[in-house]
Amino acid sequence: MEQRRNMRLENDLGKDPIGKLVFRIAIPSMLAQLVSVLYGIVDRVYIGNIPEVGSLALAGAGVCGPILTLVAAFAFWIGIGGSPLMSIRMGEGKLEEARKIMSNCFMLLTVCAVALTTLALLVRRPLLLLFGASESTLTYALDYYTIYVCGTLFALLSTGMNQFIICQGFAKKGMISVMLGAVLNILLDPLFIFVFNLGVRGAAIATVISQLASCVYVLSFLAGPVPPVRIALGGYQWKIIRRVLVMGLAPFLMYAIDSLMVIALNTVLQRYGGQAQGDQLVAAATISQSFLLLVTLPLGGITGGTGSILGFNFGAGRPDRIWEAEKYILALGLIFTSTLMLLAQGGAVMFVHLFTPDPQVAALAARAVRLTTLGIIPLALQYVVVDGFTGMGMMQLALPLSLLRKVFYFTALFLLPLAGGAMAAFFAQAASDIVPPMISALVYWNRRSWVTRQADRRSHAQEIQPAVQNG
Repeated sequence: MEQRRNMRLENDLGKDPIGKLVFRIAIPSMLAQLVSVLYGIVDRVYIGNIPEVGSLALAGAGVCGPILTLVAAFAFWIGIGGSPLMSIRMGEGKLEEARKIMSNCFMLLTVCAVALTTLALLVRRPLLLLFGASESTLTYALDYYTIYVCGTLFALLSTGMNQFIICQGFAKKGMISVMLGAVLNILLDPLFIFVFNLGVRGAAIATVISQLASCVYVLSFLAGPVPPVRIALGGYQWKIIRRVLVMGLAPFLMYAIDSLMVIALNTVLQRYGGQAQGDQLVAAATISQSFLLLVTLPLGGITGGTGSILGFNFGAGRPDRIWEAEKYILALGLIFTSTLMLLAQGGAVMFVHLFTPDPQVAALAARAVRLTTLGIIPLALQYVVVDGFTGMGMMQLALPLSLLRKVFYFTALFLLPLAGGAMAAFFAQAASDIVPPMISALVYWNRRSWVTRQADRRSHAQEIQPAVQNG
């Protein structure tokens, strides 16, 4: 009993010192996302080193990447859409309403997984050709894509429901769920790819098994005796579903449009690279996107994971704790992006050689890594602002700021190659990582007093409610 009580107090979102609370939640959330990226990278490293066909296989898997990210976006739509609402209800002391939110999200994730699996399998070949596969890479893309999509249910439930572990303060448990899948995937990859000689199909099989393991862990924990709000069935309500979908729209669009950005990049590279260099450029883009994921997903772990702190204290009417937390979150984000910026500019060559022995692809990829990471330091501002507003349920502010960055990217992507050729397309990422964050920071500063008033109203409402009931 004592052990269970201590686990429930792992992170008290309303009372623990803010600095320690941010670190205890942000670091495990960041590490969880970092490990998640690493096992995706390990897939690509092994695929890129398949004898004789490594570069083509890597390009084929790279074409699948944005489609798979698009599938994962649905997990974030529902998981990030529901978990801030749940944090706010927990901050208000309404645990039964919090339970209903989780129940509705579990149902939504299951329905989405079945629908997405069916649709994705029906349109796989034309979809892959549309998204940048060539006749040379299509076979590898189909092999990887078909097997991976069959595990969509595990991917959505493990990713989406993990948000409900983190938002209850169990950041370490959330990290373990991701690390379980990551370590298992790293161990299984060489077995299925090389020992069983299954190539890209082996990489996909290893990934699906790993996601199944994470899914079992997440659901077992949420159904167990430890979390204050446990997973349950029933209580489905359209008003809850609608609120979750509205809340999660900004992160969904962010991840979904990120997929479209990669698809558009592959298409532009194939067009300007032509038959001579198109597949090589797509392989280089796959490598550079792998590095970029090392930046964006752990950064999202810092800012998204700590959204539970902001949501809980917004619901509890404590704006002082919100603003103090935001300072620590921003500091962590800037330290992280600055470190990755130095690694990208100084270690790009070493990074790309993990993926390919092809000197031409390696040279293109090293240059692509340096170009795409030129603006990642101010990117921390964008994530702190957008995820902060999302954590407090303010989609009217989060969504436009998220879309603004995508508009900058697509504009630059289609204009820059007209003047600078195929490699100029990699500058588009930097353009979208520098200007929009500055605009987001201005919006954030101008809306601080409004957010404070909203939180104060919640505090006042909680103070008068007991008085009304007693009266």
